[in-house]
Amino acid sequence: MEDVQEAPVVAGCFGKLQHYVDKTTVWTKSRWFALSLCLLIYGIRVFLIQGFYIVSYGLGIYLLNLLIGFLSPAVDPEIEEVLPTTESEEFRPFTRKLPEFKFWFAAIRAVLVATVLTFLPAFDLPVFWPILLAYFIVLVVLTMKDRVRHMFKYKYVPFSMGKQTYGECAKVEVPKGKEDK
Repeated sequence: MEDVQEAPVVAGCFGKLQHYVDKTTVWTKSRWFALSLCLLIYGIRVFLIQGFYIVSYGLGIYLLNLLIGFLSPAVDPEIEEVLPTTESEEFRPFTRKLPEFKFWFAAIRAVLVATVLTFLPAFDLPVFWPILLAYFIVLVVLTMKDRVRHMFKYKYVPFSMGKQTYGECAKVEVPKGKEDK
């Protein structure tokens, strides 16, 4: 009987949390700064404790998986041809498999969960961390090499930096002194 009464309270808490998370969508730089700060705090905690290497490895693998989703197109060109093959075809902008906000939200949630796990001694398993680090570096290099090769093969750029914008030249000036009739 208590579970039925507590369900609206829990739903209300999640609703409020979602409301505040939704408000952060416009604060892109602040969100990424907060994630960087959380990662720094997590890294300092793991360094000072000298443990929880399995948790750190799991966090790294998960963040790498999120990055791959962020860099990947929503529709894989290997499966379905989406880029124009002739000049007369319509240009389609790059759409991600994992949008930026969902990438950030999953990453911040993972870092916070990993930080909480560092307070639980059951997750401090004895491992030889240099092997985990070497394997993680090899995994990152091979994965990113494959992703970059895919980008070159299908000629897409997942970043908007360096792309042409029409900010100033698209503005329309209304002549002064002329009245609408």
